[in-house]
Amino acid sequence: MSSPVPGTPSLLRAINDRAALQALLERGPLTRPEIGALTGLSKPTASQLLARLQEAGLVVLDGIREGLPGRTAELYRINPAAAYAGALDVTPGRIEARIADITGTIVGEHVLPTPRRPPGELVDRLNSALAGAGPPGPLRQVVIGVQAAIDPSTGRLGYATAKDMPGWHIPDLVPTLSRGLGVPVAVENNVNLVALAEQAHGAAHDHPDFVLLWADEGIGSALVLGGRMHRGATGGAGEVGYMPTPGAPTAREAGRFANHGYQALTGGQVVLKLLRSYGVRGTDFRQAVANAVRAAQGAGQRADDARAGLRDIAARLAVGLAAITSVVDPGLIVLTGGVVLSGGQTLRELIEHELHALTIPRPQVRLSTVDGNPVLAGALDLALATARDEVFRSTVVPT
Repeated sequence: MSSPVPGTPSLLRAINDRAALQALLERGPLTRPEIGALTGLSKPTASQLLARLQEAGLVVLDGIREGLPGRTAELYRINPAAAYAGALDVTPGRIEARIADITGTIVGEHVLPTPRRPPGELVDRLNSALAGAGPPGPLRQVVIGVQAAIDPSTGRLGYATAKDMPGWHIPDLVPTLSRGLGVPVAVENNVNLVALAEQAHGAAHDHPDFVLLWADEGIGSALVLGGRMHRGATGGAGEVGYMPTPGAPTAREAGRFANHGYQALTGGQVVLKLLRSYGVRGTDFRQAVANAVRAAQGAGQRADDARAGLRDIAARLAVGLAAITSVVDPGLIVLTGGVVLSGGQTLRELIEHELHALTIPRPQVRLSTVDGNPVLAGALDLALATARDEVFRSTVVPT
């Protein structure tokens, strides 16, 4: 079939349908007059549009609105069952799955523990995680967040070893997963997905240029420039854990994928060891950072030591952020991950102070405001956007 020619009735109907569906997504349920007012359509055209969308299974009646002057008005809403989308967050220890209908309502979740197994079971594990979430119908799109990145020039997974991601280092990874899962699949770096969630729902809303730093067990970042994710030639934009950093060994001394650079200076286990040297205890780095913040609010030598430990962490993180800021000049830096979220506003203020002492630009520094699992939130947003685009495009079949 040929595509609609610009200006043809088919194209105009498709544009009107898309506008109505978007209005219903954002504001629904709506009456026919409300849809007409929001889209600028006449009453007859709005009626024809709703009939067409009902026939396509995209819109359903949602009762009537009473109590207004004149006749009661029928309410319309998006049909939740028109499409479903899925998201997966894959880590070495578990796969977390989430399913939503086309309106964005979450209809299923599941966590599948994944002890290391033979690589050949990858598709089975992903299928099990999705099945555990219980999708009510066929999925239109699945987005998988991983601690690595797809190289667009080769289609292979990069920035992670086979030991880190067993079973993932195969040719044509995305087509292979799509065939195995029986649904179109996209594989995206997990920190990039966190940035998408912050852009849509969190601290970076309405900021077209920002950097997100993920400081946890591992270190990573994401770059959003001009409102779009910047992935780089090999998909590795933002893989700052490997970035050479003063005071840390380089790849020359430690090995290409060994513990070096920014990761060796600021990773979670380094933070835990560092705070212990200042007399701050904790079973893991998150607890140690939180304990340091509490201790720093007191008085005496213990408080002084805790404050010194937090300043040391902030200075280390600021060194890497200063390098990024000098190159990218972002208007905003969003901090997230276990290290900085455990440190809260206390650590954020110290990082901002240290960063502004090192750079000419002085970007805002904010903590993440996305609740729950931000990787899943970003993956589901991306999957829903793709599914909606596909479904909404199909309302009018061109002749």
